[in-house]
Amino acid sequence: MELTSLKLVNYRNYANLELDFSPGVNVFLGENAQGKTNLLESIYVLALARSHRTSSDKDLINWTSKETTISGRIKKNISETPLSLHFSSKGKKARVNHLEQSKLSQYVGQLNVILFAPEDLELVKGAPSVRRRFIDMEFGQMNPLYLYNITQYRRILKDRNAYLKRLQLKQTKDTVFLDVLTDQLVSVGAEVILARQLFVRRLQAAAQPIHAEVSNQREQLTLVYQTSIDFEEHADLEQIKATFAATLNRQRTREVMQGSTVVGPHRDDLQFIVNENDVAVFGSQGQQRTTALAIKLAEIDLMAQETGEYPILLLDDVLSELDASRQTHLLLAIQDKVQTFITAPSLSDVARQLIHTPKVFHVKQGEITLEAKHTSEK
Repeated sequence: MELTSLKLVNYRNYANLELDFSPGVNVFLGENAQGKTNLLESIYVLALARSHRTSSDKDLINWTSKETTISGRIKKNISETPLSLHFSSKGKKARVNHLEQSKLSQYVGQLNVILFAPEDLELVKGAPSVRRRFIDMEFGQMNPLYLYNITQYRRILKDRNAYLKRLQLKQTKDTVFLDVLTDQLVSVGAEVILARQLFVRRLQAAAQPIHAEVSNQREQLTLVYQTSIDFEEHADLEQIKATFAATLNRQRTREVMQGSTVVGPHRDDLQFIVNENDVAVFGSQGQQRTTALAIKLAEIDLMAQETGEYPILLLDDVLSELDASRQTHLLLAIQDKVQTFITAPSLSDVARQLIHTPKVFHVKQGEITLEAKHTSEK
């Protein structure tokens, strides 16, 4: 998979920008607050129809405008497909091959990306919500059914919480509708749990050899999906549904008192174990970085297995956060394999030695120029 071109109109600090990319490594150099991260963010948004930096689409729009458009062309095998997203006060519109998509779940997955940024260390040591979001975003790109199910689960959960709040405030005594919402939550939630378990097992299989190599065979990585519902490890869908329903039934009084759903996939977590220790609690910063690196590199191969195409890799100022050894493992792993976009103040000696013929851009105050050795462009 390759992003051949990108066009931004009134996107953050870019009023009007058009770029063509190399199928290999594209590097954006510049000082902080010049627009490098905005550019990588726009590629991420083009893929997932949402930002990793903000929950408000309004933040993506240039302060001089009321709307923004991100468009690009993706190449799979020998065919090219145009994608576009338009954001305004009326919402967002997504188009594939110039045809508007009625559901975002039909759009997401056209362009697959993996982002690695310094804040991805939070994947290991941050809050459980960070790891749930990681699973949902990454697996959602690979599996449209999972993306649909998690979207449905969130909708039902919102409705159920709202009704529990009404019961808490004694605005109603009728629990029949709560039973209906509970049945819906159980049905979709069990699908989400089972799919997440499968994803975590596959991710572990891909990450273990990478982690062992980066740690010089001194460490073994294990991933544990921690669910708030106590069922057998290899339970099937019907068993998970039965256990989920029974758990909610036992928690009914507590839920009404709190006005919220207390168990379910929205409370689950992902644990990283290195040599039998929780790396978030007992691991050094080096071990945490090795774990995050192994997970990100594993995603590349896993996404290729699931979709038949290698994803695009976005490295946002991450090289400066890795020592020479981890930089080497990262750059050798992606060399001549995936299209990569890198932002950095400057390229380290390691990077310059390992990256083959990169296309280098310089970013300054929202203006992008191609390095002098290439034909000049903006």
